[in-house]
Amino acid sequence: MEPPRDQGLDQSGAPPLPIPEAISNGVHAAQLIQKQTRRLGRLQPEVLADTDPEPLHQLRVSLRRLRTALVQFQPALTLPDGISERRIARVARRTGLCRDLDVLRERLETRLLPSLPDREAKALRPAMKQLTRDRRRAFEGLADSLRSHRYLKLLERLHRWQDRPRFTSLGTLPLEPWLGEWRAQAVTGLFLEPGWFSDDPGDPALHGLRKRIKGVRYGLENLEPYLDPALSRWLTDLRQAQDILGDLHDLQVLAEVLEDVLGSCPSQSFPQLSHWIKRQQSEGWQHWLELGGRLSQDSNRWSLQALLAGQHTKKPAGEAGEEMMND
Repeated sequence: MEPPRDQGLDQSGAPPLPIPEAISNGVHAAQLIQKQTRRLGRLQPEVLADTDPEPLHQLRVSLRRLRTALVQFQPALTLPDGISERRIARVARRTGLCRDLDVLRERLETRLLPSLPDREAKALRPAMKQLTRDRRRAFEGLADSLRSHRYLKLLERLHRWQDRPRFTSLGTLPLEPWLGEWRAQAVTGLFLEPGWFSDDPGDPALHGLRKRIKGVRYGLENLEPYLDPALSRWLTDLRQAQDILGDLHDLQVLAEVLEDVLGSCPSQSFPQLSHWIKRQQSEGWQHWLELGGRLSQDSNRWSLQALLAGQHTKKPAGEAGEEMMND
């Protein structure tokens, strides 16, 4: 979980300080891009060593955040043809497959297998072996991508652009007068996603909503040093919504994988396993109905719109250090 954030004004009650007028839209975007590009370089050796799943997770998050920054601030940037969101997406998909298999294995090994009867636990061994084989193949593909000329050339172009960044006319303008546009762009269409209106925990629209929520989070967090502290509560709620929807998706994938590997109906051959999955799905669905219903209420939607449209800004405390990136 992400660390707690500032929940309001400081103890003196003073409003947030204005941001420095010197920083431009382009410079702010370039700082975000530079931060993630540097992280990609630092994480690559640890990912290729494959001794701990966490560096892979962090690499995946950095790729996503880099993609978000490039798309979000594209109107302010002049990038060479070799740098694009689509090129980064190719590698991100490789990391996604490996990470999803890591999550499935972790869920099985630490949360599911210890609670099952011996008979069902032993019968799941073929599924665990299949997941291990699938993960090995997925990692081989990922390692090839990370070592590929195409990916290394992309990183080289990013570093070269950062040495002499080029901006559009919008990119040269001060950031502060344009914060309203950047905030609105990050959230636009969020509550029009079909997933908000779904009544089926297996609806693919929920997975689409989760990805949209994640994009909104990343977009707002790219502006977070200059956001009203009240928005931190929204970021916390969006992270919780993302986690709940992610758990529902993982459980659905787990059920499908087990049914495919075991070649039988889990509810008949694995009653305890089936009961565990259904219980987790039911609990997760109830949590989503409560949180999703609250977030999409008229009053809350209007409150967010007002917050985005007419808030103070604050001065950043300084250059962010190397911290753990939240998914």
